[in-house]
Amino acid sequence: MQKTLLFLGLLGCICFSTQAQRRTNLDNDWRFHFGHAALPEKDFNYSLATIFSKSGGAAQTAIDPKFVDTTWTKINIPHDWAVSLPFVYDPSYKVESHGYKPVGGRFPETSIGWYRKRFTVSPQAGLDRYALQFDGIFRNASVWLNGFYVGTNQSGYVGITYDVTDYIQVDKENVLVVRVDATQYEGWFYEGAGIYRHVWLQQFNSLHVADGDFFVHSKIEGKKATVTLETTVTNKNFSPSDCTVATYITTREGKIIGKSSEQQLYLTTNQQGTVKQKITLNNPLLWDIDNPYLYRAVTVVKQKGKIVDQHKIKFGIRSVAFEGKKGFFLNGKPLKIKGTNNHQDHAGVGSALPDDLQYYRIKLLKEMGSNAYRASHHAPTRELLEACDSLGMLVVDEQRLLNSSAEYLDQFTRLIKRDRNHPSVFLWSIGNEEGWIQKNDFGKRITLTLLAKQRELDPSRTSTYAADMGNEFPGVNEVIPIRGFNYRQYAVADYHKDHPEQPLVGTEMGSTVTTRGIYEKDPVRAYVPDQDITAPWWASKAEDWWRLAAENDYWMGGFVWTGFDYRGEPTPYKWPNINSHFGILDMCGFPKNIYYYYKSWWTDEEVMHISPHWNWPEKVGQPIDVWINTNADDVELFLNGKSLGKKVMPRNSHLKWSVPYEPGKLEAVGYKKGKRITAQVETTGTPNRVSATPNRVQCQANGADIIVVNLSIVDATGREVPVADNRIQFELTGEAKIIGVGNGDPSSHEPDQCVEGTWQRNAFNGKCQVILQAGTTAGPVLLKATANGLQAATLTLTQTK
Repeated sequence: MQKTLLFLGLLGCICFSTQAQRRTNLDNDWRFHFGHAALPEKDFNYSLATIFSKSGGAAQTAIDPKFVDTTWTKINIPHDWAVSLPFVYDPSYKVESHGYKPVGGRFPETSIGWYRKRFTVSPQAGLDRYALQFDGIFRNASVWLNGFYVGTNQSGYVGITYDVTDYIQVDKENVLVVRVDATQYEGWFYEGAGIYRHVWLQQFNSLHVADGDFFVHSKIEGKKATVTLETTVTNKNFSPSDCTVATYITTREGKIIGKSSEQQLYLTTNQQGTVKQKITLNNPLLWDIDNPYLYRAVTVVKQKGKIVDQHKIKFGIRSVAFEGKKGFFLNGKPLKIKGTNNHQDHAGVGSALPDDLQYYRIKLLKEMGSNAYRASHHAPTRELLEACDSLGMLVVDEQRLLNSSAEYLDQFTRLIKRDRNHPSVFLWSIGNEEGWIQKNDFGKRITLTLLAKQRELDPSRTSTYAADMGNEFPGVNEVIPIRGFNYRQYAVADYHKDHPEQPLVGTEMGSTVTTRGIYEKDPVRAYVPDQDITAPWWASKAEDWWRLAAENDYWMGGFVWTGFDYRGEPTPYKWPNINSHFGILDMCGFPKNIYYYYKSWWTDEEVMHISPHWNWPEKVGQPIDVWINTNADDVELFLNGKSLGKKVMPRNSHLKWSVPYEPGKLEAVGYKKGKRITAQVETTGTPNRVSATPNRVQCQANGADIIVVNLSIVDATGREVPVADNRIQFELTGEAKIIGVGNGDPSSHEPDQCVEGTWQRNAFNGKCQVILQAGTTAGPVLLKATANGLQAATLTLTQTK
């Protein structure tokens, strides 16, 4: 009998403010200054003054509430100080892999960051406890409030919450200080530095449900779903407390469709108690990638008939199943995983992504046909998972390190409790490419410990591990429920033959290296051709792995390395190359040609794409390799109206012609199930004007929303000039700001962030990007993009309240 691993689930997690709790965003109005890892006197006496001998004592340091920080730089959170640093050549592999940014032990003067913020808080009846929530700081961050040491979080990716009830001052000024030590790396890729995710102040009752302690999961049986709601209540009162817990479920419109009775709970001081309640729903709408429907679940804690705490989350009802011979099933239907791996940085902003940018990036991947996202190799932001929940993108949620020490078990615990309510999360990953231990007994024992913790906290899912191993079984693979393959696609069939009951997925596949708009290897500028022809020795081209995955049911599918280019890991070149070439899209999210290969075979849309461009004045009469990426049944190619022949389109492949170059129009005509589809490229004129295309023209005047504006250099007829590199300067009028620029050039050393009034960026092969962030006043915002000798582009955008 075939062994089936079946995990039925639920989920979605975002806490909202209610009358029984308050959460205040602390992102704005911080002060920042570099410390120094080698010179204590330049680190505000941090290792000279004695600060741990007496509680609250921090004189002569930046921790002291009386410290004067008026000369420090004013910043808002999220903040990545690394992205604004210059690129610095250093022969160290570690510096190279982090994108040649001067952060780490070799750069003591720019690897310690101090943050200070002043804030006040008003009392609210029934909310007698306070906590600070940091969603992500890179890394080794120590926190003080009003001179009192609060704690240190080692992780650069998993957030942490500190109870600061004993240190808060009500109706008085509070001083929050964070010292961030980024001298030690965690990964081998660009990681940023600083408080790069949100900061919150929580106010709640002493009898409360902590963040992550309301867990919702479900089981589908026929046309019914049984939703289990587990509420863990903590009593921080000085005396024992009685309370009741009740839960209910609503539609997204707010209609109550199921509720439990109130259940009694008695807790002594500092005791936690869990109430498990079940609600049955008839004919539920199931969350899936095409209809990501989210219900709402609410848990209510009452004491003496009065609400003392209340939590609301979004969740989805869905089932996932994994079979060794048949692959992956979502809601009982087979689904091939068409995934991408991604780090968390973006052009212009580094790792400090505004929330809207998470949605922007996930939408781009969805449009390509991707249905899954692996957060490699670290905990993602909450907002990324919210975007995946809302837009319908499956997620592999990954632990940073395969380690079962108290520190890493705590990180894994925080990760699971934070993310287990998200329906998008369908699989946990306990680690990636741990070459020292993945083949031996250490790895096996650590894996069993992490699996036990995962099953304790979330029995509704299972785990994988991203192994860069072929047909090898000893070690992690002996005990991991879902075998993950990093590359080694040639060994998958043999491994499956030897272990037919173990489901398997390509956790990292592909790794074609391409540079958008470049068609020859250029070792001087460190560019590679923009076609599926170059891959490192350990990897494969797109067609090599996808054909195998697409044609064999036992492959669940896989995750391409990577969806987007990212800073660091320059491959196959080094300096001046400062970011990867692995992306299907570049750092800005502009598609490369390989994008159209995946879109052809990952969607049912009609795709016809010709490459390269047709601007080759120096190659008249010389042969040009023309690639057609399409899912048409056949294609005929025409140059200036003359047929160059018709070819049948092999499935999961591409077509190619060798065409002697002459200027004009190259056109492809194909038929898909009898329907005609076409595409063309033309020889353009010279650059004439700047064209600007925003992802939207209206946003909220909330100080957080963003508008992504993509710029093109076009000729007099509006055709993009594919080789244009004009410098574009930006001028913004109105209460908004520019927060970053980029162009996707993997060897550009231009600044991603400029001094106010000097924002500019060169186009790279016709394109660049500017990211705007809303102000707080409603009204029009005018963006003007100019380039010498060209007509300017002017955009009028609107901010609304």
